[in-house]
Amino acid sequence: MGIMSFIRGQLIEIIEWTDDSRDTISFRFEDNDAEIKRGAQLIVRESQVAQFVYLGEFGDTFGPGKHSLTTDNIPILTTLKSWKYGFESPFKADVYFVTTRLFTGNKWGTANPIMMRDQDFGIVRVRAFGTYDFRVSDPKLMLKEVAGSDHNFRLDEFTETMRSRIVSIFSDALASAKIPVLDVATRYQEVGEALLPLINPIIQAKYGIELTSFVLENVSVPAEVEQAIDKRSSMAAVGNLNDYVKFQMAQGMEKGGSAGGVATEMAVGLAMAQQIMQQQNSLQSTAPSGTPGVTVAGGVDPGRVGGGHAQDQPGST
Repeated sequence: MGIMSFIRGQLIEIIEWTDDSRDTISFRFEDNDAEIKRGAQLIVRESQVAQFVYLGEFGDTFGPGKHSLTTDNIPILTTLKSWKYGFESPFKADVYFVTTRLFTGNKWGTANPIMMRDQDFGIVRVRAFGTYDFRVSDPKLMLKEVAGSDHNFRLDEFTETMRSRIVSIFSDALASAKIPVLDVATRYQEVGEALLPLINPIIQAKYGIELTSFVLENVSVPAEVEQAIDKRSSMAAVGNLNDYVKFQMAQGMEKGGSAGGVATEMAVGLAMAQQIMQQQNSLQSTAPSGTPGVTVAGGVDPGRVGGGHAQDQPGST
């Protein structure tokens, strides 16, 4: 709150704000309809910025320190008020204090599923939530687009105001990044780190807010995507085809009945296919060089292919 006592109608000599709440983003100084006198002291603490606003237009901005308000250090206000001879008379203006420190652990999440296009699953409904850290990087833009003329703009108001905006930007960034839904649903940290450089510039440009961290804590996907994730995890666990065959046979035995038989048949079929491919590769690599353009088939004597011996031809005499 403003630390100052004065009777209505007196001039303001000291302008300052001490934040005891730790969750206030911007605060409008309480002037009680009094005017600011020439030479008034403006005290701005660390992690604060003081922003003057006159009749809805942004005036001068002050960083941390003690400032004596004179014509020399309020050139924008001097122009706005059309002072011909500088700051000589008391004047009225709103003074907003904006907190520039880091606010951590703020929650975001999708109220409804967002639509995500995936090359494997088509259109997928995704729910997600997580946290983000931020600080005000452009006080004027933040006041204009987020806080407005709110007398005491607090963190809970900010998170509620920004929730849908962040989700919208998250959805667009996710689409432009073209990250597979399987990765979105399993690699939270990497996805959050990949999206931060896409989300932060938009947030800064639109709202004067810098995101220093963007974290995905959970992503919910449809059942068919979850099954694909489980399948991929199983494949990664078995490592190669032979182990996969054993894995599928074991899974089939556990299920029993026709399901077990089908799983076993599929596994055996895969194993046979692998053996045939290996045999063909082996024969092709060991076969002698013959007539160009002639392919030596497995199980056929190369000497009898295109040899032209009469005694080898059926019906020869």
